[in-house]
Amino acid sequence: MRKQLGHYWWAFMVMAVLFLPGCEQQTIKHILVDPHLFANQEVGVVGKVVSSYSVLGHGAYEVDDGTGTLWVVSNNGVPREGARVGVKGTIHDGFNLGELGAILKLPEAVRSGVVMMESQRKVKD
Repeated sequence: MRKQLGHYWWAFMVMAVLFLPGCEQQTIKHILVDPHLFANQEVGVVGKVVSSYSVLGHGAYEVDDGTGTLWVVSNNGVPREGARVGVKGTIHDGFNLGELGAILKLPEAVRSGVVMMESQRKVKD
């Protein structure tokens, strides 16, 4: 029970610190159902990193919040797989990394599709 309360406390703190200043927290499912609703808007999600790829401080990682998964593109490194994160960024539908994605051998979902361009991240191991 105590450990479970710790998870809720962590989630509350992430939301309070990261998302209150002008950022709307959403579920990934809600974003993916109608990505145009969130296109070019800054939103926040909280979840677990299930995949990550990084080259020279740039990369992408996949976040699962229990309702779906979303790829996040970062210019500031990526968190390790299994880390719990609160991330905010701008949603882009139809984002295309072109040949760079193929060279880095990133999954097709990252190379072209709905992604979040990270602007801020908070990691809790």
